[in-house]
Amino acid sequence: MADAPGNKSTWTAFLKSIATFTGDLSALTAPSFILSGTSILEYSAYWAEHPQLLLNIQQDDAEARMLACVKWYCATLKGQFSARHESSGGEKKPLNPVLGEEFHGSWTIDGNVGETVRLTAEQVSHHPPISSYRIAAPNGITLQGHNGQKSGFSGRTIVVKQIGHAVLKVPFQQGQGKETFLITLPQLVLEGLLYGAPYAELTEKSYIAASSGWTTVFEYSGAGWLSGKKHTLKAKIYPPQAWEQGEPAKHVVEGQWTDTLTIRSQSSQASDGDLPFVETHALPRQPIAVEQVKSPYDSRKLWAGVAKALKEQDFEQASKLKSEIENAQRQLRKEEKEAGKDWTRKYFEKCEALEPEVRELADKVKLPDTGYWMYKGTQ
Repeated sequence: MADAPGNKSTWTAFLKSIATFTGDLSALTAPSFILSGTSILEYSAYWAEHPQLLLNIQQDDAEARMLACVKWYCATLKGQFSARHESSGGEKKPLNPVLGEEFHGSWTIDGNVGETVRLTAEQVSHHPPISSYRIAAPNGITLQGHNGQKSGFSGRTIVVKQIGHAVLKVPFQQGQGKETFLITLPQLVLEGLLYGAPYAELTEKSYIAASSGWTTVFEYSGAGWLSGKKHTLKAKIYPPQAWEQGEPAKHVVEGQWTDTLTIRSQSSQASDGDLPFVETHALPRQPIAVEQVKSPYDSRKLWAGVAKALKEQDFEQASKLKSEIENAQRQLRKEEKEAGKDWTRKYFEKCEALEPEVRELADKVKLPDTGYWMYKGTQ
């Protein structure tokens, strides 16, 4: 990414600037050659790149639903945090969405045009930056969430704290009602900065807590100086009350989330060993069919000039066009402030407290209740 001589010197200067910066790194202006040309608002599409796995969560019993949910979640990680590095030789910085930016698209189910999964995403806040999204699938399955990032420099890495959560709701196959899954977000660090080829590594823990009582605890780690492998994951899956009471997990999934994950269950024979769970490297990722809308805030339309200049490696033009968009936004915010107005969100509205059922799950995994962004629509 920083191979060209001019890029190397600019990259070195950028590293020096972030090493002495004390605020959120998103406020810094990054050199254009490290920009991806894609708005981070589009990243919500990674949740549904495997639509059939999402639909497979609609199982007959709670244990099967949690296992299917864990498989789907693990399958999303490669696209969210590794695929861009693998394709371009380094993780590039996405474009910061402007307030009101929107992104829409869909996926077909097994080529069936009549069955689609649809995404609606909107940038609902700029300070702090927060993206909100809703994914609607057949059979009443919905995923709704929001996320933002706070980043800082620590030694030789950039530490990114992900803010937000997602809520998956899956109607029962039989009878009335639905199961709710609260999905918390992993933290990450950007490694490889000194070599000019940064990549994302997940750290610490995240959780999936289900209204049925099942809980999954994900533990992430990477390669150390002497041991360990990149992109390592261990997921411990507990039946109701087991995690709270300190009992062993019923299932343990482990491996590399960019490659192969296996599962070991309490009920398995010792001779069975670890059984295959999911090979994320072999799963075909289904790209989103982007739907442009008649709005100046359509994400692809808004950043088209910047993306074109970056693709052509015309970094001076990319910086110029990007600055024009950002300055226009600053002027708009200034005019709104002077007029005593606030930007009206198109698809989502802020709710100051979580839904009671989600709040109960949040308390279980110690996720602070900072509210959520509720989808306004009916579809």
